[in-house]
Amino acid sequence: MKSKDKNSYVRHAEDILPKSKIALNCLRAFLTGGLICAIGQGIYTVLFNVLGVPEESSRTLLTVIMIFLGGLFTALGIYDDIGKFAGAGSIVPITGFANSVVSPAMEFRQEGYVFGVGAKMFTIAGPVIVYGTAAAVIYGVIYWVATIIR
Repeated sequence: MKSKDKNSYVRHAEDILPKSKIALNCLRAFLTGGLICAIGQGIYTVLFNVLGVPEESSRTLLTVIMIFLGGLFTALGIYDDIGKFAGAGSIVPITGFANSVVSPAMEFRQEGYVFGVGAKMFTIAGPVIVYGTAAAVIYGVIYWVATIIR
């Protein structure tokens, strides 16, 4: 291909391709992820400071509440809209994990509870659980060895 033809093709492609919205997408992801985390912090503050739940229990309850809310919003179709708006900002917090478990389960529920919901529930989240568990074991062994060496 001649250089002139190549340059005209590049100019033509630049003219018809949609302009990138990277800055706007990053801002949306940052603000939405931050809002989800701020809501989580608010729930933690209410649990710990207002209701007097012990710190360790507040952390556990916060995790359970955020996973529940992520699953609930997925079931209601709200989380899909959040994901379309925020992109990665909606999948990074723990609510994104709940969404990745509930979405396939809902999609395959017509195939039954065992071969639909049960089999497909962890198609997306399964590798995260497996590698997360493996990483935790490796980190635990490293920590254990480091405490013995001291």
